[in-house]
Amino acid sequence: MIINIEELYTAFSQIMTHKRWWDTDNKWEILLGAVLVQNTNWRNVDYALVNLEEATQFLPEKVLALDKEQLQDLIRPSGFYKGKANTIMALLTWLEGYHFDLAQVARKEFSALRKELLAIKGIGEETADALLVYVFDHSTFIADKYAQRMFERFGFAAAGYKQLKSQIMWPETMDTLKAQNLHGWIIEYGQVYLKNDELWQSGPLKDFKLKLRTTSD
Repeated sequence: MIINIEELYTAFSQIMTHKRWWDTDNKWEILLGAVLVQNTNWRNVDYALVNLEEATQFLPEKVLALDKEQLQDLIRPSGFYKGKANTIMALLTWLEGYHFDLAQVARKEFSALRKELLAIKGIGEETADALLVYVFDHSTFIADKYAQRMFERFGFAAAGYKQLKSQIMWPETMDTLKAQNLHGWIIEYGQVYLKNDELWQSGPLKDFKLKLRTTSD
């Protein structure tokens, strides 16, 4: 179990700017982007979001009112558009049951809400956690590919998303803003220093040490 996430956050805070990963306050835009970014890069997502904004202003009622083929055409630049259209429709239909009241959904207990999100077809572990952190103002560790590769560099190799997440002791001191910052910083740092060994060794966090608690402690 990794027990010094707060120390990692502090180390990042000393070298990174407080740049938000999602440069918008529109939670519907974030929600749609979290689905669209699956298995693609953000440049492609931007094209799809521009189309959605022009057609629907990101209003969930307007997105749901689209024919499936219309939605597929709008999000086509993001790739895998048929599956993503189905996921968006399923996610928004679920939220319609809450009258599209994101604040009401956010008040649900964390594990119960995460379970509901994972029950929606097309919402996996990473997307669920991104929605929890960026849309519903909860706090949790997003164990994405950059995190997995970075923690392997720190000496902790994990076999995928669930295993890494299960080994993180997430401190109560890590609030929503800190969860957002850490996620964004890991990606931003990883895009520069995780490309190869030489770049990693030139990075300011190359000597950071994870602290592990064993079962015998």
